[in-house]
Amino acid sequence: MKTVMTIAGSDSSGGAGIQADIKTMLANGVFATCAITALTAQNTTGVQGIMEVTPEFLEQEIDSVFTDIRPDAVKIGMVSSSGLIRSIARKLRQYAAENIVVDPVMVATSGARLISGDAVATLKGELLPLATVLTPNVPEGEVLSGMEIRSAADMERAAEKIGTAYGCAVLLKGGHSLNDANDLLYREGDVKWFPGKRILNNNTHGTGCTLSSAIASNLAKGYSLDASVRRAKDYISGALGAMLNLGKGSGPMDHAWDLGGTYASHEV
Repeated sequence: MKTVMTIAGSDSSGGAGIQADIKTMLANGVFATCAITALTAQNTTGVQGIMEVTPEFLEQEIDSVFTDIRPDAVKIGMVSSSGLIRSIARKLRQYAAENIVVDPVMVATSGARLISGDAVATLKGELLPLATVLTPNVPEGEVLSGMEIRSAADMERAAEKIGTAYGCAVLLKGGHSLNDANDLLYREGDVKWFPGKRILNNNTHGTGCTLSSAIASNLAKGYSLDASVRRAKDYISGALGAMLNLGKGSGPMDHAWDLGGTYASHEV
C-alpha cells in the first residue's frame, strides 16, 4: 500500500486540517501518516484557539515517520510561523521527499490574512521551491503573484508568474466568485484548464485540504499530475454532492461518500 504524510494543523471539528486529510487519504486508497503543526479549538463557526507545537517537536514527528514508514507523497497545509516552515523544509530536503503538494493557506474565506508577513516570506523562500505542485486559491494566488486576479486571463498570467518564480507546477483554483469551479494547472509553460461544476452546497469546510490531499494520494499511487488533479476534483465533487449537513456554520463534507461495504454502512 502506498503511503502519504500530511503536515498540517489539527481541526477539532473534523472537517479540515489533519482530520480531513486522513479521511481523504483513506477514501483514496493510501495509508495516511501525519505530523501535526498545531492544535486548534474550532468548529463550523470559527476558530476559538490555536496552540502550535515547537519546531523541535515537529522535526521529531517528521523523523519518526520518514525513518519507519517513508511516505510516497507529502501534503503540507497551513503552517503559520517561520520556525515551523524552516523545520519542514529542512526535513524535506534531508529525506529527499517526493511528490510534495503544498496548499499555501494564507487567506481565510473572509479575506483575513492567516499568517504573518515574515512567515509568508519564509514560505516563499524555503518551502515553495521544494513543491511538486502548489494549490492556491485566487486570494492566495494574488499574494504569491503580486497581482490582482479578476479573469481567466489573469489566472493564467498569475499561475505562470508563480510557477516560474518557484520552479513548480501550480493548480490555481477557481471559485471565490471567479470562473465557477474551473481550475487552472500551469506546468513548465503549459496551461491546462480543468472545468468543474459549482455545487450549491454551503457546507464547504475543508475543501482546500481535501483537494490537496486527494492530489497527493493519487500522485503516491503513480498517477500523472493531470490524472491526479482530475481524480481529486471528481472526488471532492462527490463529497460536496453528498450534501452532508452538520454544525451551525459552514459544515464539513462527506469524505466517505464513495466508501462501500458492510463495515462502511451508515445504517445499523
